[in-house]
Formats: sequence, structure tokens, C-alpha cells
Amino acid sequence: MIEPYYDQDGITIYNADCREVLPQLGQFDLLLTDPPYGIGNKWTGGAGHGWAKSESQKKVRNKWDAETPEIETILTAVSKAGISIVWGGNYFELPPARCFLVWNKPERNFTLAEAEIAWTNADNVARVFDCQRSDPNRTHPTQKPLRLFRWCLNQSWSKKTQTILDPFMGSGTTLVAAKLEGRQAVGIEINEKYCEAAVNRLAQGVLF
Repeated sequence: MIEPYYDQDGITIYNADCREVLPQLGQFDLLLTDPPYGIGNKWTGGAGHGWAKSESQKKVRNKWDAETPEIETILTAVSKAGISIVWGGNYFELPPARCFLVWNKPERNFTLAEAEIAWTNADNVARVFDCQRSDPNRTHPTQKPLRLFRWCLNQSWSKKTQTILDPFMGSGTTLVAAKLEGRQAVGIEINEKYCEAAVNRLAQGVLF
């Protein structure tokens, strides 16, 4: 088994390719992840509306989001959990679902999307969450707001889950949300820079 980059207070991080780590892991209650959507060549901006960080992070974001993971990798991740939440699931050939989660971004007239969709395998109704586009201190170019991921962990069908998996961890929003909600979590991230960012966020215990 690959040695953890971080392992403390029920939170474990692996700095590795998730394709290497996933087969070595056991089962989890919940998969909560936000993989690359493969739309890097579709980005056209985002600045000009008080969101200048989008412009400054454009090159990094577009490189990171250039390709989707292979569907086999996504399906392997889904197989590791009883319940799955995959942001950007509409970009993957996943089974039919009725319980989509929708993130409604209240800022309008951006060149960026006004909403995003998460695929789930929960047998429940679709839900919508209104939340700003990003937290002010984000370190990853596509980092989801912490409020959004805490909302994901507190659906009627997810709030009793105790073990969380995120194989596309980025800067660790899933792990921070899990820690704040009193859950255990495992994150996998190939880029050490973002592993370090996740550790810093976990250590500081602040809501970003």
C-alpha cells in the first residue's frame, strides 16, 4: 500500500495517481468528488464581473481541465462507495439517475456556467443549492465552495454516512467538509502542491 502523505484525526491523504490507490482501498459509505470535466478548451473568461482570480488562474485551470478521467476510473471510484456524488457527472457515461444535485450560482452574465450538476446514485428527488461561485481564499482553480460540499454531506440520504472518499481531492474541500461534519475521509491527489494546500486548510480549521 502507498504510504499516506497525511494521516490525522480520521483524515487521510495520498499524494498519488488515484488509479494506483483505488484498487488498494476498502469500501466507503460515500463518494464525493469533483473530477476534471474535460472542458479546458471551452473556457473563455470569467473576469470582468468582480472575479479576477478566474483570469489569473486560467492557464492552470485549462491545463488541469483538459481531459476527463477514463470512465473506468470513475466507475471504479463509484464501486468503492454505497452512495456516490460525482460533480460534473453529466460529462461521463454514468447510469440513469433521478437524484441530481444542482449548484445554482446567483451571479449572472458571466462567460462561465450559471449552474453545475452532480450525478448521484441516491434514490431520491433532485435538489438545488444557491451558493456563490467560489470561496475568497481558494487555492485550486476549480475549487468548489465549502458550503456546497457541506450541503452535499447533509442530504437526507447522505447525512448518516461516516466514511467519505474523494479520489480527485484537489485542495481538499471534501476533506475539510468531512472534518467539520465529524466524518472520516480519504482523499487522493496527484499534485503535491494541492496536497500541501489541503493539509494547511485542515490544520487551520477555518471555513474556506
